[in-house]
Amino acid sequence: MKKKFKNLLTHVKDIVVNPKRYFTKIVADGNLEESMLKAFLYGLLGGCLVLLLRLIGGATVTIGAIFTAIIVVPVLAVALLFVMGGLLMLVSEITGGERDWEIAIKGLASIFFIYPMILVLNAMAFNCTSIWIISLMVDIYVLFLFYNISVYCLRGKRGNVMLVIAILALFIATVYATDYRVGWFMLKNTSATLACLL
Repeated sequence: MKKKFKNLLTHVKDIVVNPKRYFTKIVADGNLEESMLKAFLYGLLGGCLVLLLRLIGGATVTIGAIFTAIIVVPVLAVALLFVMGGLLMLVSEITGGERDWEIAIKGLASIFFIYPMILVLNAMAFNCTSIWIISLMVDIYVLFLFYNISVYCLRGKRGNVMLVIAILALFIATVYATDYRVGWFMLKNTSATLACLL
């Protein structure tokens, strides 16, 4: 158990400190099940942590909340893995990178340790300012990871990848600058978003 935890910390450090070295090592080996399991387990961890936060905050735990934490959130994590994988394949096609579905999925699965962190950060937002700050930080970091996977995993042309990331960043900025941000914030934390409407 101690060794696995140490390996996880090394994995996280490599992605944060030296993403190029980490992502260039990812290869296709025909084992997609491991990536799906990883996404499911991180989703389960995230769901349970959010549930725990709500318990600590004094919220009433319902059967629906438990079902969401242990079933809905993990299944959504796996669905998100494949949706993002499809988006990565599109980016790879545009940027002249490899068209390998498995490498895209493995690259994404390798960063799914941030999924529970994102869920917890979103759950910790308590007012309009905090949801703005947390949401912006998370979205910028996700774009950074998306860039690294596109360049180092799928080997897209750097200039083309930067252009695609810039377009995605512009799209996100447009969402934040318009009323569409309310819907985006609602997906992350309903109560904090409602404070923005008061």
